[in-house]
Amino acid sequence: MSSVALTPLQAEELAAQAFVAAGMTAELARPAARALVMAEREGLPSHGLARVPFYAAQMRAGKVRAEAVPELTRDGAVIRVNAGFGLAFAAIAAGAEAARDVARDLGVAVVSITHSHHFGVAGQAVEPFARAGLIALAMANAPAAIAPWGGKRALYGTNPIAFACPRAQGAPLLIDLSLSHVARGKVMLAQKAGQPIPEGWALDAQGNPTTDADAAMAGTMLPSGGAKGAALALMVELLTAGLAGASFAFQASSLFDDNGPPPDLAHVILVLDPARFAPGFTDRAEAIFAAIEAQDGARLPGARRFAERAARADTIEIPQPLHDTLTGLARGVSG
Repeated sequence: MSSVALTPLQAEELAAQAFVAAGMTAELARPAARALVMAEREGLPSHGLARVPFYAAQMRAGKVRAEAVPELTRDGAVIRVNAGFGLAFAAIAAGAEAARDVARDLGVAVVSITHSHHFGVAGQAVEPFARAGLIALAMANAPAAIAPWGGKRALYGTNPIAFACPRAQGAPLLIDLSLSHVARGKVMLAQKAGQPIPEGWALDAQGNPTTDADAAMAGTMLPSGGAKGAALALMVELLTAGLAGASFAFQASSLFDDNGPPPDLAHVILVLDPARFAPGFTDRAEAIFAAIEAQDGARLPGARRFAERAARADTIEIPQPLHDTLTGLARGVSG
């Protein structure tokens, strides 16, 4: 399949134009476009520009409220953000901006985001905190994709967890993982391409292992770590949708079509100021980082992602059909 090379700025502008054509303001479109392009730069196309057609179709159908402006309220260390059934990115940015000041003031801040949408690449929500010298842990729920351990019907989302920690110098430690064995977006991309998926990714609707992407999308994703991953997915459901008053995974509509009501998902971000705890945190952290890097073949989580990002600092490539679709959407052609 042929591809098209774009600078990150060109790609961001194209995605933003597609969102504006679907009804977003330029102010709201920009953070969404920037997040998707960063996913492309990090080698995560399942969370990148392939999402634009889904988002745009949902805006046109009213499943996503294109002009929703996040609303913030604060109660001590708790910052509640109502995303208004819009895309998640502006709500994440608004909550993060408030959380930095609260964490510096109180030592801790908790951002609870409700009535939201796809969280995107979870690491993007925590990395800026670490670069500012703070520790951050983020979680999000997603539409049902994982069955409770031993069950066959999906009740939990793939529910990403991300963690970022500052370092004395250079890029922070960045951990970003899905509680399914792989992100469901990878199965979606295989389905669109008519390709099989590897064994161990998913089960069909009858609970049998499958390499058929269509059957996997109709079935369930296997949790990372078996029963432990399923238990963690339940934990995330309670800390996100449970606390925020949003939809649990099994109540949420799909992120991949424009049918039904808004997904109504939730996210939580915990922010800690290490300076408010025992002194010398950075030095102690560097001791364990150095011990990891001293082992042949070992590397710190996040290192590959930063390398991918650097390799695509000037140019990203996307499939020609996707570029054609994005160009049409930017021109107001809904497809």
